[in-house]
Amino acid sequence: MNKTELVQAVAAAADMTQADAGKAVNAIIETISETLKAGDDVTLVGFGTFTVKERAARTGRNPATGKPITIASAKVPGFKAGKGLKDAVA
Repeated sequence: MNKTELVQAVAAAADMTQADAGKAVNAIIETISETLKAGDDVTLVGFGTFTVKERAARTGRNPATGKPITIASAKVPGFKAGKGLKDAVA
């Protein structure tokens, strides 16, 4: 499912226009992104938790030359599924 299909599904489930559903989906995505950028977690009980994880610097290898390269540390988004989502998928 892509974003357009998600908006259509939300509009149908919530009995709202696709324009309003699109605004709601965009607002949720933007709010989660801003919260993670601020360093906080977003927990949706029964669905899961969005977090920011710190990836340590490491040594990699250039596939073209085989020479070792240093890969810088980075902050990456993470998601841990909640029990409700796990049960729904199983």
